[in-house]
Amino acid sequence: MYDVLVYLFENCQRAELADDRERVARKLSAAGFEDSDISEALHWLAGVSRTPRGTQVPLPDPGRSFRAFAPRELAKLDAECRGFLITLEQSGILTPQTREIVLERSLAASGQLLSLEQLKLIVLMVLWNQQTPTSQLLAEDLFAASGGRLPN
Repeated sequence: MYDVLVYLFENCQRAELADDRERVARKLSAAGFEDSDISEALHWLAGVSRTPRGTQVPLPDPGRSFRAFAPRELAKLDAECRGFLITLEQSGILTPQTREIVLERSLAASGQLLSLEQLKLIVLMVLWNQQTPTSQLLAEDLFAASGGRLPN
């Protein structure tokens, strides 16, 4: 799934994903990805798109509150991953709302435990899909952590 997400980020426009998923699936198949990986990645990505923007109840200011991780989140994200999320939020890259989307999509991702590289890709895909303005340097840092490719 993660290789498919990397390919989509490198080769597709957000509008293309939103407008014609069947065409994107054919493009991915022609690029050599397996149908199961394509289906899993597009399903996962659809979950990001379904997440409502602006309709959520405002979350507390991270400067004056503390976000405790649920047992399921603790099981999926090790201390390094949780620390990375906290750092992104404290630096203003993630809002409390985008943090929650990242956590929800992390739990929806395949595997028992996410690596930091996989989490970075999830963050990048959430920011990209939510059309959150990010600097090119941040995107390159998130993307370059794995040399452009992630382990399965």
